[in-house]
Amino acid sequence: MRILFDNNTPRPLRGYLSEHAVDTAREKGWAELSNGDLLDRAEREDYEILITADQSMRHQQNLGRRRLAIIVLLSNRWPDVQPRIEDIRTAIDGMQLGELREIAIPIGDEA
Repeated sequence: MRILFDNNTPRPLRGYLSEHAVDTAREKGWAELSNGDLLDRAEREDYEILITADQSMRHQQNLGRRRLAIIVLLSNRWPDVQPRIEDIRTAIDGMQLGELREIAIPIGDEA
C-alpha cells in the first residue's frame, strides 16, 4: 500500500510499516502545501492513505469526494504514539478509500 506521512506524523512510525511504501510530504517537496493541495497531490500520485496528526482535517476538507483514506493520530508525540502501533497497523489494513479514522493516543500518564 502507498502511504504518505503529513509533516506532523512521527517519522519513527515508518520503520514499523516496512511492508508498505511510505513517503513523507517533506521528501516529496510538499511540505508547504495546504491540506487541500496536499490531498489533491497525494491522490494524483496514487497514494492510498495519508497519515496525519492534523485534527482539523475532518472539518477543513470535503472528504466525501476523496479517493484516499486518512488516518488522524490524535497526538504526534512519538513516546505516546509508539504503544499504539498495532492500532495504526490494524487501521491501515482495514481502511477503505475515502474513509477517515481517528486513532486515540493517550498522552503520557493517561496510557
